[in-house]
Amino acid sequence: QVQLVESGGGLVQAGGSLRLSCAASGTISSISRMGWYRQPPGKQRELVAHITNGGTTNYADSVRGRFTISRDNAANTVYLQMNSLKPEDTAVYYCNAMIIPWRRLSSSEYWGQGTQVTVSS
Repeated sequence: QVQLVESGGGLVQAGGSLRLSCAASGTISSISRMGWYRQPPGKQRELVAHITNGGTTNYADSVRGRFTISRDNAANTVYLQMNSLKPEDTAVYYCNAMIIPWRRLSSSEYWGQGTQVTVSS
């Protein structure tokens, strides 16, 4: 069974940094896109950033220049380095990946359980 397990959330002051990690586990054939979404309190879930298996990245305008997404394909892990954090970055952050499980022919979308990031002013 494929799972995404996140770590690295927490409480930080404005201007600080955090690094999120998300590891995919289980019997996996391949992973194409991996990314991060977030859901601020009382708002809808939104894309933060994603990265293809070739390293092409895409960022939300609100985080471009402050956040950096990267991945370790050998470890099936994606990272989100968050710098210059602002109170408006407070949200539950979810890992997302398009994965082809072992012995399957097509990819499915998987989500992590979410990790809380709180930025105090």
